[in-house]
Amino acid sequence: MIDSFSHFRVLIATGVAGILVGATALICGSVRGQEIEPRTYTNAPVGMNFLILGYADSEGGVSFDPSVPLTNANMKTELAALAYARVFELGGQSAKFDVVVPYARLNGTAEYKGSPVERDVSGFGDPRVRLSMNFYGAPALSVRDFANYRQDLIIGGSVQVSLPVGQYDPDRLVNIGTNRWFVKPELGVSKAWGPWTLELTAAATVFGDNDDFFGGKHRKQDPIYTLQGHLVYGFSSGVWAALTAANLSGGRTTLDGVRGNDLQKSSRVGLTLAFPVDRYNSIKLYANNGLYIRTGTDFDTIGIAWQHRWGEGF
Repeated sequence: MIDSFSHFRVLIATGVAGILVGATALICGSVRGQEIEPRTYTNAPVGMNFLILGYADSEGGVSFDPSVPLTNANMKTELAALAYARVFELGGQSAKFDVVVPYARLNGTAEYKGSPVERDVSGFGDPRVRLSMNFYGAPALSVRDFANYRQDLIIGGSVQVSLPVGQYDPDRLVNIGTNRWFVKPELGVSKAWGPWTLELTAAATVFGDNDDFFGGKHRKQDPIYTLQGHLVYGFSSGVWAALTAANLSGGRTTLDGVRGNDLQKSSRVGLTLAFPVDRYNSIKLYANNGLYIRTGTDFDTIGIAWQHRWGEGF
């Protein structure tokens, strides 16, 4: 057991609350491939379990499938999701497995190739699973030993997979599920200077084909590449805040062998605030919006997530 509240605050500030962001980023990221993810590569005690319930609201050019080229969109998405994460040891360093199952409602209007479309649909989205591991700087520690851990430099990576089992109607252009899988490998670096932490991540999302796209067409999509930078400040109370900048490019599509003129390129900024409620629970608030949209969906997102944690010795 942690034998003082000060040790508990250190544990929260140096890593456990970071799991809240990693899993809730999956929650808001279920809408599209532009999720904001500060503190993905932090350390946390092995054997810890996390249950996360989140809600996000997005408005603008919202599309669950980032390959759908919508224009003049006025759409709203309400997304709830349940996620589970567990920290374990892998090669002497901490690693994490997480899974998220989203449920959403999407309604609004847009144009597709000049033709108006309207949609009001609800259902389960495509679940995602992810394995994250740290290669350097995040040793696997028990809860008791973790109270004395201080981050310096962490290098890590992850692989995320989306399973195409969510709501999908091939006769409709806009759906909650995507009827295709994707694999997203990522590398990340996190460097701490006192209460400040700078994080950089790079990822590529590789898509499978949708062989039953709108009207029975066959749709392919090039990989989408993302770069993110996060500046995080941790307060002694365990509260922390993050400012994020993210850039997305790629994703050109091919429909029945015809190459589309829909290369995506956009930038986003986001703010995140996370704080402990008590020994076992945390809350996260976040918001992000488009800073520059050349091609692709332009939307604003706000959200909240609650996390409950438990584990041996906690």
